[in-house]
Amino acid sequence: MKTFVISGLTSCGSSTIGKLLADKLALKYFSIGKEFKKRGEGAGETDKNINFTKTKEAKDKNFHDYLDNLQVELAKKGGIVIDSKLGIHFLKDIADKCIWITASFETRAKRIAKREAWNIEKARKKLKEKEELEINLFKAVYGIDYREQEKKADFVINTEEKIPEEVVNEIMVKLDL
Repeated sequence: MKTFVISGLTSCGSSTIGKLLADKLALKYFSIGKEFKKRGEGAGETDKNINFTKTKEAKDKNFHDYLDNLQVELAKKGGIVIDSKLGIHFLKDIADKCIWITASFETRAKRIAKREAWNIEKARKKLKEKEELEINLFKAVYGIDYREQEKKADFVINTEEKIPEEVVNEIMVKLDL
């Protein structure tokens, strides 16, 4: 049973792409980010994530150990697409393939603005805040810059000016499926 990891920068589309890929391959889907959003407060997805990242729980090593162990366990079972900011770091030796998703800051801000019904300036500000919080959180908890995983991915896909289905088709070609 195959295990695929999707990781990438904030608002590159890893969740959407991960879900679509899982559906297309008839695999389960698991998102670490969803666990963060479930615990956060706020009107939208971005605010929930930002607000939770600022909490003590988000910085608690036990919380991260729980999520890290869970994704390792799920990856070992196989038959799954795992969407995880640190998925490549933790699952590179377990997963069949690790995929890094990227897009420009401006494209990601536009996606947030559309999803949250915000103006572009607010979206840029929130994206910058979210990225800085994530970078600092992962450095504090793990001592790593999660963006460095791009170098360890089996392949990198730029989602700029592509609809999610195009990205999934590109992944399928690269996976030779």
